[in-house]
Amino acid sequence: MSSLTYCLIVTGPQYGTEQASSAYLFANALIEKGHHIAQIFFYRDGVANANKLTTPASDEFDLSSAWVSFAEKHNIPLQVCVAAALRRGVIDVQQAKEQGKETSNMASIFELSGLGTLAETLLTCSRVVQF
Repeated sequence: MSSLTYCLIVTGPQYGTEQASSAYLFANALIEKGHHIAQIFFYRDGVANANKLTTPASDEFDLSSAWVSFAEKHNIPLQVCVAAALRRGVIDVQQAKEQGKETSNMASIFELSGLGTLAETLLTCSRVVQF
């Protein structure tokens, strides 16, 4: 079987739905099978996965931290829709300064980007899977 290039789109938050956890498990399975992930794009409520201040109970899986570890280990870009993020209070250091906010809450490995970035990446992918 030949290797495919995937783009994943995550539209669900880390808690309350299975979308983000299913995406995480799928991403791990892709890597195990030798496939490449060009980008993971967090859109709509999925932008909550980038919030570094999420603190689950000690007996719960920390999906936000898991995304960070996964991306660092496999060198996979984690893109966050800037418009969706700002509407939902997920903000990086630069946007916090520009918007006059006291602090940021987006984990540094995540990057704010627009739908144009997603569209460009989609042109290079063999498969696109949305969760």
